[in-house]
Amino acid sequence: MDTRSNNKPQYTYQAVYRYLLDRIEAAPCDVEQRLPSLRDLASRLGVSVSSTKYAYALLEDEGRVHARPKLGYFTRTRVAPVGTQYPANLLDSVFANARQPGMLALGSDAPAMLLSLEQPLLMIERELARQYPRVQAPLYQPFGEPELRSVLADRYTRSAQHYWQADQVFIGADLRSVFELALRALDLEGQLALVESPCNWAVLRQLQAAGMSIVEVPLGDDGCFDLQHLHQLLREQPVRLAVLSSAANVPQGGLMPAADKQQVCRWLAERKVWLFENDGYGELCFHPAAPRYRDFADPEWLLVFSTFDKLLGAEAPFGYLLCRQHAERLQQLFLERAFRLSPIRQRAIAKLFTSHRVDKHVQRLQPMLRERLQQMTALLAAHGQGCLQVVAPQGGASLWLQATRPVDMRRVFARLLAQRIVIAPGEIFSQCGLWRSHLRLCCTVDWSKDIAQALQCLVKAIQDEFHSFEAHTP
Repeated sequence: MDTRSNNKPQYTYQAVYRYLLDRIEAAPCDVEQRLPSLRDLASRLGVSVSSTKYAYALLEDEGRVHARPKLGYFTRTRVAPVGTQYPANLLDSVFANARQPGMLALGSDAPAMLLSLEQPLLMIERELARQYPRVQAPLYQPFGEPELRSVLADRYTRSAQHYWQADQVFIGADLRSVFELALRALDLEGQLALVESPCNWAVLRQLQAAGMSIVEVPLGDDGCFDLQHLHQLLREQPVRLAVLSSAANVPQGGLMPAADKQQVCRWLAERKVWLFENDGYGELCFHPAAPRYRDFADPEWLLVFSTFDKLLGAEAPFGYLLCRQHAERLQQLFLERAFRLSPIRQRAIAKLFTSHRVDKHVQRLQPMLRERLQQMTALLAAHGQGCLQVVAPQGGASLWLQATRPVDMRRVFARLLAQRIVIAPGEIFSQCGLWRSHLRLCCTVDWSKDIAQALQCLVKAIQDEFHSFEAHTP
């Protein structure tokens, strides 16, 4: 299987950019390197000077190179991989290293990297900017643009019994912001929260920032809770909030049956527990008729939250929530926060929805995700040497893997840094240190790289770590 295949059209400047990026990554990271001139590079690669100039401009914007007047372009020195050292906060170390130039991030979950709507979004934005000329003092809407709020309300409305109004929708700068304001508005800060485990790391961080105690309910390989255990927790613990994935459980990838979700919602409603439904990956469930918690939840104790970027791309970073209760308190907090979000960008997102571009996009993106996940699974079967157990996900862009023998993935992560490979150990998806033998592996990697070789490095690091563990075990 050719892991370097890519369905996207390749433009000349992209080929030049890739050539330069590979050259930069192969060079010593602590030594400044002079790069070819625009004309020399154009002659060497048989392309136009404008293509080489644009490729250099992209690298300069990313901070990988810098220009010196009359001397040309030079690489920037960068921090070397940290080898086997890592800080106490594993999550920070994972993301800090993934952002380093030249690192291959196998755990970066960004579905829109395979197919985004960023270009159509920006085109619509330019069209709207011509229709709505800028005024001296833009009137920012504190809760989000009315068009987008109305679109979201309509999209989540399913029937005359399950409907939303535009004034029950609130849009903020990002997921962190809207989640923080929701906890404050509903007076949940410092309370006890129940989460599925493994749990989205961003959700865990926000709950911790709000001073909340967290109780984790592990998911089985089938994506289901031990309902008896969950029921006992709810009876014995003063849980005020439950945060659960809407459709497929991400990153675990399982899909809970409708009957189980209905039972969970019944228990939450009986105890007046707030249900925060995480719909970040709801559109990326591979089963269109999959049950959502909101299908069964008490609407008065339900809050749905999500973002646009997983689906549309990085140019749509806004977060949003839908909630029926405490509208006045939410309005007050959003007014105090005074988000200054681009009105034109929000209107452009709304138009993507009303023109059905988003629906068509989802229809194209889902098969691409499934294909890439199958490709990654096939590579693991070919090179995994029985080290990793794979469960086929029912949605999203990642595989949830477990080592077949006890291995601390934190230490495997440290071993791989020396090879410029970054993984996402399962431990970052738990607040109490669960899932140490697991990791998340994403299909939205840089497929121009030798992914098969990277997976072989992963398997070897797991084997080396296991042998090291055996050698030090009496």
